[in-house]
Amino acid sequence: MTLEQANDLNLWWEQQSFSGKELFKLEESGDLVLCAKPNITERTIATITAENGDATLKNLVEKFDTVLSRMREAEVEWQATDDKLKLADKVEGLKDYLQHVAAIGDFEKPMGIVADWDKGIKALIEVNVQAKTQLAEQAEALAESTDWKETNQAFKEILDRWKQTGYIDRGRNDKLYNRIEAARKAFADRKRLHQEDEEKDLFLTLDLKIELAEKAEALANSSEWKAATEAFVQIIEKWKTIGRTLPKKNEELWQRIMTARSTFFDRKKEHYNMVQGEQEANYVLKLAIVERAEALRESTEWNNTALAFAGLMEEWKKTGRIAADKGEELWKRYNEAQEQFFEARKKHTESTRMAMENNFNLKSALLKKAEEIKNSNRWGETTIEMNRIFDEWKKIGPVPREHNNTMWDAFLGARKHFFNRKDANRDQRKMFAEAQKSARMEQAYTIVHKMREEIAVEEEKLADFKNALDNVTPGKKADELRTHLEVLISDSNARMKRLKEKLAAGEDELQHIQEEERAKKQKDEAAAAKEKEGSTATAEPKEEVAVHAEVAEPVAETREPEVVAEANAEDAPQN
Repeated sequence: MTLEQANDLNLWWEQQSFSGKELFKLEESGDLVLCAKPNITERTIATITAENGDATLKNLVEKFDTVLSRMREAEVEWQATDDKLKLADKVEGLKDYLQHVAAIGDFEKPMGIVADWDKGIKALIEVNVQAKTQLAEQAEALAESTDWKETNQAFKEILDRWKQTGYIDRGRNDKLYNRIEAARKAFADRKRLHQEDEEKDLFLTLDLKIELAEKAEALANSSEWKAATEAFVQIIEKWKTIGRTLPKKNEELWQRIMTARSTFFDRKKEHYNMVQGEQEANYVLKLAIVERAEALRESTEWNNTALAFAGLMEEWKKTGRIAADKGEELWKRYNEAQEQFFEARKKHTESTRMAMENNFNLKSALLKKAEEIKNSNRWGETTIEMNRIFDEWKKIGPVPREHNNTMWDAFLGARKHFFNRKDANRDQRKMFAEAQKSARMEQAYTIVHKMREEIAVEEEKLADFKNALDNVTPGKKADELRTHLEVLISDSNARMKRLKEKLAAGEDELQHIQEEERAKKQKDEAAAAKEKEGSTATAEPKEEVAVHAEVAEPVAETREPEVVAEANAEDAPQN
C-alpha cells in the first residue's frame, strides 16, 4: 500500500519492511529519525510526505546498498593493509560518512566495525605517542648537558628514532617534536655560547655549517622526495645567511653539502624514471584485471564469481599506481562490470529466498503431520505414512538458513520417536515369543526324555513277560498263567505304542521349533541386510546451496521402510 493510498503516516510506516527498521522511528511531523544506539548518534535522515514517501523510502533503502559496497571495499583494504595507521584518515572519513549519509538500513554492524577499527588505530597511535613522549623526555634531559659531542650524537639518534616511530595525530606530533626541538635548540644555544667563549664567531659559524652539512648528508638517501627537496633549498638559503668560517673547513663543508645534494637528486631522477616505467607496466596489469572483470559480469556462478571478484580486487589493490587519467577510466570499467554482476546476484538471491519460504511452508506441514502420528500404535499403517512423508520431504528443496537445522532435527526426532517406540514394542513381543518358544522347547525335551525312559522301562517289562511266557512250567495252572502273561504282553504293547506316539510327537515338536529358529534367523539376517541398504538409500540428501541464501539439511541416520506384510502383522492385537 502506498502512502497516498494509506493516507496515514503511522499505518503506512507499520506496513514498511526493510533491514534495520528497528533502528528508525517516524515522527508525527514526518521526520524519519535514526535512533541513538552504541556508536550511532541520533539524527534525522529525511522528511516523509504524502507526495514523496514511497519514492524517498525506496531511494534511501537503495542508498544503503552503496553504504554496504563502500564498507566491503573498506574491509578488503583493511584486511590487505598490514600498517593500519596508514588507514587512519580513511577510517575517520568513513566514520564521518556513516554519521551523515542519507540512507536507511542496518547501521549497527558497519558502525560497530568502523568503531572497532577506530579504536584499534587509536590504540596504535597511543603506543607511538608514548614512544615519542619518551624521546621528548630524553631530549629535555639532555638540554643542560655539557658533554657536547656525545650529546650532539644523542640528539641525532633521538631524531633518527623519531623518524622511525609511527604515525600520531598532527597536534600531539607537533607538540612533542617542538619539545625535542626546544631541548635541542637549548642545547645548541648553550653549545654555541660555549664555542663563542672558546673560538668566537669563527667556530660558531663552523658549527652551524657542520650542522647544515650533516643535515644534507642525512637527506642524501631520503625517499621523501618533496620534503627533502624543500629541505635542500632551505639548507642552501641558510648557508648563505651564515658567515664564513675557516677557509679550508668552509670549502670542505660546502663540497659535502653539494655531494649530498647531487646524490639525492640523482636518486630522485632515477626514481621518477623508474616510477614512469612501473606505471606503464601497472597499466597493462590493471587493464588485464578489468578485462577479466568484464568477462565475469554476466556469470551466474554466484559463489565462484563473487570470490573471483574479491580476488580481482585484491590484485587491483596490490598493483601499483598508474597515471591518474588512465586510472579513472579503468576503475570506471571495472566498477561497472562488478556492479552489474552483484545486482544480478541480488535479484537471484531474492528469487531463491521466495522459493525457500515456500519450501518452508511445505516442510512445516509435513513436520506437523509427523508430530501428529509419532505416538500412534498402528505400527504398520503409521510406518507406511512415515515413509511416505519422508519421501515427500526429500523431494522438497532447501528452506531458509535460520530454519534448516532446527526443522530437520525436529522432523528426524519425530521419525526416531515413532520407530524407537515401534522397536521397543517389537522387542517386547520378541521377548514374549522367545519365552514361549523356550517353554515349548523345554516342555518338548521333557516329554521326549520322559517317553524314552518310560519306553525303556516298558521294553524291559515286555522282555520279562515274553521270557516268562516262553518258560511257563507245565501244570494245572500253566494255561491260566500263560493267558495272564499274554494279557500283560498285549497291554504292554499297547502302552508301548502310545509311548512311542508321544515320543514321535515330542520329537516332531522339537524339530518344528528348530526349523522355526533357522527360518527366523535367515529372515532376521535378510532384514538386517535390507535395513543396512535402506539406511543409505533413504538418507536425507545434501542439497545444493545458493550463495548467501540456503544451507543443505544435514545427512542423518534414517530407517529402511517396513514391508507392508510385516507392518500389517504388527497391527494385530497383542496377547
